[in-house]
Amino acid sequence: MSEDDHEIENLQREVATLLLDYVYAPLLEDQHVRGVLPAPSGAPAVRVALGDKNECAPSRLTAYEIPLGAGDELCTSHDVVALLRAVHTGTHIYPSGRVTSVMGMDLYLVDPAHVKEAPFTTDDWSFTLLRCLAGRHTEERPEAGLRGFLFREAGLLRLYMDSDEVPGVIAADVRPGGALTALLAALPSLLGEEWRTSDVVDDPHCRYLVDLTGW
Repeated sequence: MSEDDHEIENLQREVATLLLDYVYAPLLEDQHVRGVLPAPSGAPAVRVALGDKNECAPSRLTAYEIPLGAGDELCTSHDVVALLRAVHTGTHIYPSGRVTSVMGMDLYLVDPAHVKEAPFTTDDWSFTLLRCLAGRHTEERPEAGLRGFLFREAGLLRLYMDSDEVPGVIAADVRPGGALTALLAALPSLLGEEWRTSDVVDDPHCRYLVDLTGW
């Protein structure tokens, strides 16, 4: 198997994992993810079925095939979410050669070059961050663990964390965005940086607050 094939497989796994969030929470309006399918014959694409919550009847689901690119031009799992929102909103005209069916579902073959992606929302970034933090809990205690969270005004997310380096529960205000990998890697050490801390008189759920909104 080539390196490109491995990259496509890994990306299909990432897409399936990210889209789990939208089985119960709507991807847009009343539409939920009802299936994530790797394109057949090893094609570098993913197929996603959308429909009402709990819907299973193929005739009431709509599937979209989204190409994942190739080589250095691979899209991300977040790009897939953005394309899904875009193609399932408003009116889009598909040539007859790009409309087919699979397993009883209408299947639309998406051409990303003709679709303006919908933006990845603050809640999307928050879900991704929280999922990564929650996923760190294995048999071994993580260096910094998630104890709770609270959505705040102005697009902020408050994380309640514990750490091997600092006793008690520490709150950290973050602004979810694209640099999540760097934030996740640095979070354990940032919790103990005294110059970032302040007492939180209106929050009894933590010892102190670390402001990471500008990090």
